[in-house]
Amino acid sequence: MSPLTAGIAILALLIVALGLGIALQRRRAKVRNVADGDLVDAVELGATALGDVGTVVQFSTEYCARCPGTQRLLSELVQDRDGVTFLHVDVTHNPHLARKYHLLQTPTVLFVDATGRPRTRVSGAVTRPALVQEINALAGGIAGPRKPARQPLPAQRPVLTPVARE
Repeated sequence: MSPLTAGIAILALLIVALGLGIALQRRRAKVRNVADGDLVDAVELGATALGDVGTVVQFSTEYCARCPGTQRLLSELVQDRDGVTFLHVDVTHNPHLARKYHLLQTPTVLFVDATGRPRTRVSGAVTRPALVQEINALAGGIAGPRKPARQPLPAQRPVLTPVARE
């Protein structure tokens, strides 16, 4: 292979790698504040009421590969939060909800305050730290469930063994 051909091949690989990097960056979750939006109606989403502190609403579709994992994660994060509820809404058969909430991809998660006003929106592949941060903000800065404190190990006395001298 000539040096010119090798250089062109390396340049082509760099361009492809750059394109893939940009594409993957765009697929990441985007956390956005919601300026003004319609109030969320719990009944329209299939619930009786919103949470006393806030509600986390996940919109998904039947064909969304990431949605089941996101649903499990959100359920786990919300279950120990007093006053914060979780709603899962499948918009496959409810396209009017997709239009109303301007859903362009799933999963899309809305963080709604107690009055029903959406505060934050996360679209795409969500990460646990991003979700924890938004749930904490929704709950008024209340930290998540804490792990039980580790008990200190009892002090152990060193074992001394006699050394034979010659």
